[in-house]
Amino acid sequence: MHTVDDTDRRILLAMTENPRSTIVALAEKLGLSRNTVQARLAALEAGPALQGYDRRLHAASLGYPLTVFMTTQVDQPHLEHVVEQLREIPEVVQVHGLSGLNDILVRCVCRDTEDLYRVNKLVLGCEGVIRTDTSLAMGELIPFRLAPVLERDLEG
Repeated sequence: MHTVDDTDRRILLAMTENPRSTIVALAEKLGLSRNTVQARLAALEAGPALQGYDRRLHAASLGYPLTVFMTTQVDQPHLEHVVEQLREIPEVVQVHGLSGLNDILVRCVCRDTEDLYRVNKLVLGCEGVIRTDTSLAMGELIPFRLAPVLERDLEG
């Protein structure tokens, strides 16, 4: 696995400022050769550092204005099977394993409350799901971001 260094951080920060920058533009801005930027980006794309473009899509703009978080308790021997079943529900956009009272956090997008009811039934219908507690996101107060961490690590 590629370890991110300060050169990678500088490239990633420049990309957060202007995601559509060309490799040549990034190289000029950062004072690096085009080959260096191209090789670094290829290595970052091959690993987990750069993720899919769908993470940048805005669900509400696509007709899914409701974001829902379901803390979910699972019968432990069925955990992997539950995750497989959740992967088949298109509205399930992200799942995290948790420590504590709940086992997983399921993030869903829905068209409206009727759609939420339908999706909730699908999640509850997964073999191995014991119960869910559903919370409707009222608004995104701090959008997902990593630039402040990159900036701090560059300074440190």
